[in-house]
Amino acid sequence: MEAHEFQGRIGRYHWESEPWWPPEPSPPAGAPNVLIVVLDDVGYAQLGCFGSDIRTPTFDRLAAGGLRYSNFHTTALCSPTRASVLTGRNHHRVGMGRIVDLATGFPGYDARIPASCAMAPAMLTPQGYAAWAVGKWHLTPEDEEHLGATRVRWPLSKGFERWYGFFGGETHQYVPALIHDSHAVDPPGSYEDGYHLSTDLVDHAIEYLEDLRHVDVDKPWFTYLALGACHSPHQAPAEWIDGYRGHFDRGWDEWRERALRSQQRSGLLPAHTVLSERPEWVPAWDDLTDVERRVHARYMEAFAGFLSHADHEVGRLVDRIESMGELERTLIIVLSDNGASSEGGPSGSLNDGRVWNALPRTIEEADEHLAEIGGPRFHNNYAWGWTVAGNTPFRRWKRETHEGGVADPLVVHWPGGIPESERGGIRHQYVHAIDVLPTILDAVGVTAPEVVAGVPQVPLDGVSFASTFADAEAAEVHTVQYSEMLGCRALYQDGWKAVSHHEVQVDEPGLDRATWELHDLRSDPSETVDLAEQHPERLAAMVDRWWVEAERNQVLPLDNRPFSELVFNRTPTVPPRRRYRYWPGRAPVPESVAVNVRARPHTVTAQVTVPGDHTGPVEGVLIQQGSVLGGWSFHLVAGRDGGPDRLVFVHNLVGWRSYRTEAGIEPLGPGDHELVLDVTLPGVELLVDGRCVGRGELRRSVWSRFSLTGAGLTAGWAPDFSAGDADYRGRFDFTAVLRHVDVDVPGDPVVDADAEAQAIIASQ
Repeated sequence: MEAHEFQGRIGRYHWESEPWWPPEPSPPAGAPNVLIVVLDDVGYAQLGCFGSDIRTPTFDRLAAGGLRYSNFHTTALCSPTRASVLTGRNHHRVGMGRIVDLATGFPGYDARIPASCAMAPAMLTPQGYAAWAVGKWHLTPEDEEHLGATRVRWPLSKGFERWYGFFGGETHQYVPALIHDSHAVDPPGSYEDGYHLSTDLVDHAIEYLEDLRHVDVDKPWFTYLALGACHSPHQAPAEWIDGYRGHFDRGWDEWRERALRSQQRSGLLPAHTVLSERPEWVPAWDDLTDVERRVHARYMEAFAGFLSHADHEVGRLVDRIESMGELERTLIIVLSDNGASSEGGPSGSLNDGRVWNALPRTIEEADEHLAEIGGPRFHNNYAWGWTVAGNTPFRRWKRETHEGGVADPLVVHWPGGIPESERGGIRHQYVHAIDVLPTILDAVGVTAPEVVAGVPQVPLDGVSFASTFADAEAAEVHTVQYSEMLGCRALYQDGWKAVSHHEVQVDEPGLDRATWELHDLRSDPSETVDLAEQHPERLAAMVDRWWVEAERNQVLPLDNRPFSELVFNRTPTVPPRRRYRYWPGRAPVPESVAVNVRARPHTVTAQVTVPGDHTGPVEGVLIQQGSVLGGWSFHLVAGRDGGPDRLVFVHNLVGWRSYRTEAGIEPLGPGDHELVLDVTLPGVELLVDGRCVGRGELRRSVWSRFSLTGAGLTAGWAPDFSAGDADYRGRFDFTAVLRHVDVDVPGDPVVDADAEAQAIIASQ
């Protein structure tokens, strides 16, 4: 907020003085509320109003009362698109050339959005707005997501006044890793209670709105609502999944054809649009076995239930805004961050963590657990066939710069700013994620500030598309846009597109020898006709322009290695050590900064005291990491029905295998005790007060990640659905005194570079 020089008068005494208060910021007359709804991994064709038969009545209602944009584009990945939406700048320019988890030590890729590229709330709060973020963030460097970290890149330091959500790219929908403002919190409910993250997020969005209106009935607000839906794990309440039982039994080939016909009938795409050819690596639905069809249909039912449930929850927020009389003055923008995801692989996935550890995901295993898909014990994701269908009619998918990766749904609803005669219309002008913020500022009636919080600002790269609100034939204002993601490149220019695909983690052809295609998107929206040979001069000029844009926007150096030495060998913000000490009852420590026990020998020593007046059993978690989706637990379970107490170590290898070592022991008497887990690989020993009480084996360890959902390391307690939940359910606190737990890691971690490369290739 701008500082004001005192304009009153100060004398020796109060009767000789005049007080003065600096003016409060006042928004322009008629400034709207702003709600941005960001969906995750929802492809171009997956909303009902964009051709799908998935039920999305809220988004369809907003489209019917607003506008659909058929030519909206993103960056092809989540963190980069979110950075573009919130800053109005190209993703490399703000250091978000990749997702934050894959940051490298170059300006365009360091995941450190500079203060010179302020976000929307930092521009709007000085104009008298309230500003809240709810849901997925994924814009803070991974090693700054813990409670001991600097908060400089957390939402409240980026201009938001309240935040409730999660840091990572994905989280468990029933047991999310939640942050409230600047501290960790437990979910306010459990799976058994009917808790789901989408409901929780919308509850908080409504809470923030009502809290404001209790005090100030006029102040405009800016809400950034980023749902976990529909990133994997595709977890949704059972009744929402069951509502689609049998719905997708006809398969992805027929689904694609029906979706395109719907898109053409509605005018979203021209009648001459050709359905891109099903890739050779995706089998025809008719060629699948009965078991394969059954599993693939179930995976898609889980996704559809997840999306419909998210639509319902957003509908609760829209209904609340309307019931408060504010829908007319609220600009609602609904978008997805990239094309449909291919991370489920060729056969779908019960656990997306498997591919990070070069472990199998089979149809047979999925069929055995068919009824559990979508529930809390699986990190499920659909197969490539449904990915291609979700991006109908386009080629390729998330992470790539063909239209399947970068063309996404966009809906704009604003009764106060879109003429009634235009509502329900479709706009075909090219629009990019970087245009969202300039359009909001245009609607508010302010210009992008040259200085924010004393820091001179980099000019916005995006341009406002508000001119299209009242005029379907408005001139296209965004005429040139580069794209790059993990070596894939493209340039849009006046309806033409040059595009080059390169596989990740593959050396040949080299990035300097990758082939470029040329497409006229006006006659060929789905990129099915390569015109490179017919127009070599045009293609050469566009490729040259791409390099100019790349240099101007910090895209260089190009690198198609997502898990390269640039990532693994970067200097950590906190140097690793040989001993880590953890105290009980503290918030989870994220895996990125916790002790690394993956594929390396380690010793865990828990110092325990049983008070002399202790009553009841001595049991509970000593230390654990991860979740039921992947992790490990060292815990003590009191004997039942006359049985002995059990000291237990469980290593959950991302749901593929569970390695267990346990020993029956006498109940711990009053006094101090030392409980030890010694993992020598493959050997495992359990010790009580220096005496070995049990031996086992850990034949194979997680070497990459225990879990992708943000589950952390805790001492003295475990959350619901933790790695050891075969022995306990719900929170499992240690009942005696746990003084501390030391984890010693004398050796270096093992990194299997070949397995790493194979895992990445298999995931594409």
